[in-house]
Amino acid sequence: MKKFKKVYIEITNVCNLSCNFCPKTSRKLEFMDRNSFQHIIKNIKPYTDHIYLHLMGEPFLNKELEQFLDISRENQLRVNITTNGTLIENVKDILLKAPALRQVNISLHSFEANEENVDFDVYIENIINFVREATEKTEIICSLRLWNLDTKYTANNDMNVDIFKLLEEKFELKEDLKKILKEKNSFKLKKNLYLSMGEKFMWPSLTVEELGERAFCYGLRDQIGVLVDGTVVPCCLDSEGSIKLGNIFKQDLEEILNSKRAKDIYDGFSGRKAVEDLCKRCGFINRVR
Repeated sequence: MKKFKKVYIEITNVCNLSCNFCPKTSRKLEFMDRNSFQHIIKNIKPYTDHIYLHLMGEPFLNKELEQFLDISRENQLRVNITTNGTLIENVKDILLKAPALRQVNISLHSFEANEENVDFDVYIENIINFVREATEKTEIICSLRLWNLDTKYTANNDMNVDIFKLLEEKFELKEDLKKILKEKNSFKLKKNLYLSMGEKFMWPSLTVEELGERAFCYGLRDQIGVLVDGTVVPCCLDSEGSIKLGNIFKQDLEEILNSKRAKDIYDGFSGRKAVEDLCKRCGFINRVR
């Protein structure tokens, strides 16, 4: 049986921010319930050891997060979560005591990219308090992300510089983060705590111009995604469910993965060719090596 490195599960497509880099979604806004999550876990368990609570939406908005973490532990699955970080104080205790939780990715670039009324000092202080406690008291890995570069070498805007200075101070760093992150993409701040930078990313969309057919992707090789309504997609970037492979609430995952559409995608990428219209418009494939 095929094993994936990760299966993305969208426990909600609702978000509390409106970031300018996010494509938003025209899908019905929903929250996954416990029975649906349990059904998905039962079906994907033979296929992976790692789940990622991420696609669209802010996972910390789902009130059943603690139950989802418990269900994951019962099924020996390691959990990775990506969040904008604004609600981390609300769920801190849940996260710190969850044996299943492996990693929390915090998108710091979310703060500057939206117009919501969020106090920066409170926002960053809550995040620093969480990552400090998580790395000192647990084995949780924390990754702070600043994926807001205009190009690989330019981007240290004022907010980034403020964050660099704050991290240097809070973690008593001797290094100059601004200088270091101009030379490489990531830096280990301390045990299990990392800061990474990346260029701004344009989500694939059927409305943009094709980039070409020649491409390779790890979708359906290393990963699949399950949207909040049960739709299975090849990767975490299909925000609208444009490539519907099937529905995990109506079909066995094995049947979905063996469908003609799924096989055509897989075989296409084996020959370095994108067969789906969305894949032909995905900028991320240019990053795959």
